Amino acid sequence: MTAQDELLTVRQVLDELGGVSRRTFYRWREIGKAPEGIRLPNGELRIYRSDLNAWLESLRSVT
Repeated sequence: MTAQDELLTVRQVLDELGGVSRRTFYRWREIGKAPEGIRLPNGELRIYRSDLNAWLESLRSVT
């Protein structure tokens, strides 16, 4: 995380992933195959852009 790291909503993450469904994303989270996230006090989930980018890069290195 950097000082200027952007917090993304789940919708923004899904859009970046090319239209993955919300259910699929949460299923990935349940099995530990999604980027780390933080829960805000209102219960909403946010993903740091740097965590999303690191997760995507880790997927690239697997293939």
